[in-house]
Amino acid sequence: MKRIGAKNQPAFRIVVADARSPRDGKCIEELGTYIPKRKGQNFTLDLDRAKYWLSKGAQPSETVASFIKKAGKAAAAATTSLGAS
Repeated sequence: MKRIGAKNQPAFRIVVADARSPRDGKCIEELGTYIPKRKGQNFTLDLDRAKYWLSKGAQPSETVASFIKKAGKAAAAATTSLGAS
């Protein structure tokens, strides 16, 4: 995650980066955003691209792994509700 946002107003970009690059340095691809102070749905994530990078061997942080898990459950629930209609 790459930190953006002002002092006392944290915001993060969920990115794919080389492990050797600095936290806020160059990234390969941006996958979404995370705003920790927002209530409810506080992150966005391109789940297809996240799955692609995981298949290529990317290692997510604990926080990003939880976002991927939540987004996967939401996508499964959405497809289930569409199938029921």
